[in-house]
Amino acid sequence: MTRLAVLGHPVSHSKSPAMQNAALAALGFAGWEYEAIDVAPEGFNELVRGLPGKGFAGVNVTVPHKEAALAVADEASDAARAIGAANTLSFEAGKIRAENTDAPGLIDALGRSPGELSGKSALVLGAGGAGRAVVWALASAGMKVMLWNRTRSRAEDLAVELGIEVVPPEQHGGIDPGPFEVIVNASAAGLGGRDGLAELPVDAGGFHSGQTVVDMVYGENQGTLLEAADWAGARPIDGLEILVRQGARSLEIWTGKAPDLDVMRAAVSS
Repeated sequence: MTRLAVLGHPVSHSKSPAMQNAALAALGFAGWEYEAIDVAPEGFNELVRGLPGKGFAGVNVTVPHKEAALAVADEASDAARAIGAANTLSFEAGKIRAENTDAPGLIDALGRSPGELSGKSALVLGAGGAGRAVVWALASAGMKVMLWNRTRSRAEDLAVELGIEVVPPEQHGGIDPGPFEVIVNASAAGLGGRDGLAELPVDAGGFHSGQTVVDMVYGENQGTLLEAADWAGARPIDGLEILVRQGARSLEIWTGKAPDLDVMRAAVSS
């Protein structure tokens, strides 16, 4: 048995086991199994270092361990180092390698090549761990990124680090999304079924066709941010699609095979 897992705290709500096990079955990897492991921050390093001896080929890492995942690794991809966080660890030849598939997963979900995105404008809401990956992905694709965060100083620090701009203070009461071709909510607004749109300083009247609006938060139903974008004719992308895309990237790293995205989508939607 080859084992895989997602590590988080808490993690019981994760859809990754159902998604990845469905993908593994469709690929014919009958001897592989993916599970969820809840681990507190103080026990993360010891747990990770012991996983290879228990038959694990790799793990996904979610909140609050993404920075710790990078720190525990012996090797890391350029993307993981630049973002400062990892969501995928691989165990091979006695070493731990860190990758970040959140960033390329977002670009995959947008369905456009970096060349098509280059020079276009993007608005990112949230400067936490998810926000860092989003900003890096979009900026690396050549997009002109504008960043908002509830704590402005955190947005300013990330802007200096990654060479982007921060939403001016006078717009913090209401940002017009109209000028942006891509808008991404990478904050916790809307988590747990809350009204995400009400928690964000975005004027829903500025949404229009031709835009793509991404909400990294996902739940049982479409959030209010995506509802407003959809109603205005913009293209909505929910957090489940991002989960599928980054999960597919991780699975390909471990198995060397590209999984069936439709199988994964069906698993997370059931």
